[in-house]
Amino acid sequence: RAPQKQNMVEKGNPFIVGVLILGNIIILMCGIALYAETVWVTADQYKVYPILGVSGKDDVYAGAWIAIFCGFAFFCLGVFGIVALARGSRLQLMLYLVLMLIVYIFECASCITSYTHRDFVVSNHRMVTKQMLTFYAAPTAQGRELTRMWDRIMMEQQCCGATGPLDWVNHTSTFRSFYPEGLAPWPFLCCKRDANFVILSPEGCRVGHVDYINTKGCFEHIENAVNSYTWGISWFGFAILMFTCPVMLLAMYHYTTL
Repeated sequence: RAPQKQNMVEKGNPFIVGVLILGNIIILMCGIALYAETVWVTADQYKVYPILGVSGKDDVYAGAWIAIFCGFAFFCLGVFGIVALARGSRLQLMLYLVLMLIVYIFECASCITSYTHRDFVVSNHRMVTKQMLTFYAAPTAQGRELTRMWDRIMMEQQCCGATGPLDWVNHTSTFRSFYPEGLAPWPFLCCKRDANFVILSPEGCRVGHVDYINTKGCFEHIENAVNSYTWGISWFGFAILMFTCPVMLLAMYHYTTL
């Protein structure tokens, strides 16, 4: 009986076992990378969350939270899969496949959610412009939050408005209700400054002279920020899914040989 039991444990192609172990090592390393990447996204390094939050289209971050769970789960399941393969246990391998399938589905949801909501923001500069005109300088909690965000972006990126300074002139805005056009046609953070952040020429900025006002819009920076977040969540997650799929299929085949 002992030799028979030993033969049952040794059933299965050793080459397939080696490939599966290598595949799970790569999966667990990718899981840690996905975890780190999505933690970076949820930390909002570009500080553009208020735009997505106020619009109600912040599921880019919801996808990131799902991916944090999936990244850690991929790491744990990679380790568990290696143990199950090394022991040749049908029960452990079945449990590995079931759990991996569940995590796989969650990661698919994370990728799809983040990418579809990224499209809403990136392809819709009018939404960002309308939101800015509505909330900038508004004396509400959301208004103060968005005002701080736009002030920081316009200062750091040396840009003005969503598409340019004319956003503040061509459209009705909350800012205009507090500041007449003759006094401040646009926020003075649109003005060009010297190395000490002192406005070069307040009067030149007020009249819109190109040498004293930032003519570039800020939407490009916001677009790049959201695209960077989406790449980390969706495209990197999708790459992991494309690698995990054949590993799971090979593991299913190996399960049938045990």
